[in-house]
Amino acid sequence: MALDIIILVAAVLAVIAVYYFLKTVKHLIVNTILGLIILVLSQYVFNVGLEITPIVILICAIGGVPGALLVLLLHMMGIAF
Repeated sequence: MALDIIILVAAVLAVIAVYYFLKTVKHLIVNTILGLIILVLSQYVFNVGLEITPIVILICAIGGVPGALLVLLLHMMGIAF
């Protein structure tokens, strides 16, 4: 009887932990997608002249919107990319 209660409590705690993990991951995925959309829009709609390389895509994928804006800012200032 006590073992069943312990297993039930462990299962409930595992479900709660997975819920919070997926909730955090959802925000990261949305931020990544928005960063890549900003990168593509700046390239094709506004014709910024930014060369899309694997490094630029990686920065936008990890940094999301701030990463995309940083890449655009560095490109406009002539520092990088």
